[in-house]
Formats: sequence, C-alpha cells, structure tokens
Amino acid sequence: MAAPVSKNEEAAWITAQTSRFGSVAVDPARIITMVSPFLGFPDSRRFFLRPHSEKSPFLWLQSLDRPELAFVTIQPAIILPDYRPEIPSAVLRELELEPGTQPDLLVILTIPAGRPKEMTANLLGPVALNV
Repeated sequence: MAAPVSKNEEAAWITAQTSRFGSVAVDPARIITMVSPFLGFPDSRRFFLRPHSEKSPFLWLQSLDRPELAFVTIQPAIILPDYRPEIPSAVLRELELEPGTQPDLLVILTIPAGRPKEMTANLLGPVALNV
C-alpha cells in the first residue's frame, strides 16, 4: 500500500507522511525512483533524500511508498575517500549513464541503538543513483 502523498498546489511540491519526520514537503524534482527495489522491499521504489541535520554528513533515504521505511546513508567518499566500487555496465545502462561515468553513490549505515561508535557502512552494496 502506498504512503499518503498529497499535492501542495501552491508550491507544486508534494506532502509526504512519514513515521519518523511527520509531514514533509518534497520537491517532485527531487524524487528518486529506483530502477530496482531494495531487497525485501519490493513495493518501495520512490524515495527522497532528507538531511539528518544542517551540519550532519548523514542523509535519510526516505520512502514515499512506505511511511515507516527510511535508511540512514552517507556519501562513501566522506568516510573512505578512495572508495571506487566497480559498477557493472548493466547497472550503468539501467541508470541511463554512459559507460565510464560514475553514478552518485550512497552507502546504508547500521547504527546499533545506544552504540553509535559501532556504526557500520554497507560498502559491499552501495546505492547507485543518477541524480
């Protein structure tokens, strides 16, 4: 079932209902439509990025299709400047990128409750985007 999304006619933005952030105004031009869904979430393909806070490097990848689904992410270059995963040419084609072009990358973080120093980043499964 899709999350409630209403159109804000005045600003041409949409209002998304999220369980973590409440009502959030989203610029339709900033909506990310996943070519392939995340494993385990076949009904969630529309997302938007929301900063954790003004000076934080963390970004929330919030689903528009499921109000309760959001992943905390980071640009991998922030934590590992030399990170250059090989992106298969089939993925580049799906993203409509030219061969040799690097997509924008995010990695999903796992942060154990109450133990932020034990945070891990999924470097084996980066999120490749064409934004």
